[in-house]
Amino acid sequence: MAKKKISSNFIYFFGAFGGILFGYDIGVMTGALPFLQTDWNLAGNASITGWITSSLMLGAIFGGALAGQLSDRLGRRRMILMSAVVFAVFALASAFAPTHGGAMFLIAMRVFLGLGVGAASALVPAFMSEMAPAKVRGRLSGINQVMIVSGMLISYIVDYLLQGLPTGISWRMMIGMAAVPAVILFLGVLRLPESPRFLVKQGKLDEARQVLSWIRPADEVASELADIQATATIEKKATSSTNWGSLLSGRYRYLVIAGIGVAAFQQFQGANAIFYYIPLIVQSATGKAATSALMWPIIQGVILVAGSLFFLVIADRFNRRTLLTVGGTIMGLSFLLPAILNMISPSLMKSQPMLLVVFLSIYVTLYSCTWAPLTWVIVGEVFPLAIRGRASGLASSFNWIGSFLVGLLFPIMTAAMSQAAVFGIFGLICLLGVVFIRTRVPETRGHSLEEIEEAGAQKAGIDTSAEIA
Repeated sequence: MAKKKISSNFIYFFGAFGGILFGYDIGVMTGALPFLQTDWNLAGNASITGWITSSLMLGAIFGGALAGQLSDRLGRRRMILMSAVVFAVFALASAFAPTHGGAMFLIAMRVFLGLGVGAASALVPAFMSEMAPAKVRGRLSGINQVMIVSGMLISYIVDYLLQGLPTGISWRMMIGMAAVPAVILFLGVLRLPESPRFLVKQGKLDEARQVLSWIRPADEVASELADIQATATIEKKATSSTNWGSLLSGRYRYLVIAGIGVAAFQQFQGANAIFYYIPLIVQSATGKAATSALMWPIIQGVILVAGSLFFLVIADRFNRRTLLTVGGTIMGLSFLLPAILNMISPSLMKSQPMLLVVFLSIYVTLYSCTWAPLTWVIVGEVFPLAIRGRASGLASSFNWIGSFLVGLLFPIMTAAMSQAAVFGIFGLICLLGVVFIRTRVPETRGHSLEEIEEAGAQKAGIDTSAEIA
């Protein structure tokens, strides 16, 4: 454990680095896949392509759940260190996949790599929020999203810079480079103390007080320690009186469906189809080789970062439902219009193939400043305290399941039908998401957690005024 005051900037930097590492591993296959397809002659094998791409998300489904359970026993800091090791080991193992018959090996290694990705996606924001002062916690969801998309942009740039290497080396270098930020994260977190919140839960009050003295002004230590103790007591009492069945009870069902539904729709809207396969999408639209289309992921990455920064400006100025409604509607139209144009005038889409990419860029712009960050704001606000741990974990799992299925099925779908038709399906899902927001999700901006829980109870027909505290 650290022996001196820790700079808050140092803590935020390495919290941010966790997001960058997460984003890099999510985005790197975008540029690596075209070279891998050429090297292993996979261009006509849509199912293997889908499995290689989506296997990371399959591991992440379990990684987040396991990390949440283990972090309560072993600590946030120790689990982040273990996640960094998993990142580095399996990124390198993926890079050294054997050329002959290596598809199953690569899929298996990326499943294990996904365990680290899922763990980091759950642990790093939680660790940051527990270390940060209360006055900045509200901005962490947006900041973490900025760091994730920055990691994706870095991976796109690395892919672009390495494209000139021999085909069999380039994709291996792209994937293996994930080990570099993983090592940096490991070395940085070694210098960080454990979360005071975890230490309090373990009954280590003296250690928690010491850590707080390193990261807070002296006059705030006692009051914050008391607040942490009080919250820990409430949470322990709440979680001991609930179980998995409580998620479906009348009191909580409305809010659970709202949070899990938003998390699932975020992925089934098809964003990751663009992020993972944009070079192949451009290849299909223009006829040019995907290996020469690596500038497009960089353009998409710049849009993602810009949109995430813009979200920080508008996040608390508009209602959550308003932003999700506007974003989802324009996203849906961005997918549907190319499909409609393709039906009305196929010659236009053939003569202007980049129209599809322009519409996809509009989609990415709206996604980056609405559904991408707001999903996790909603998940953080909508679940009552008594079920928050279980419900948040379930929402994360549904999100990863959606990401896995989109990554797996997109190449199979595009092999069976036109790209315009596939994106038309995603467009309809976007509009269904808007209907879901308008009918099943309460407004959470400006409302306390107690007010949100009461709204859920009233939806279930429960009279909260008659309840005994």
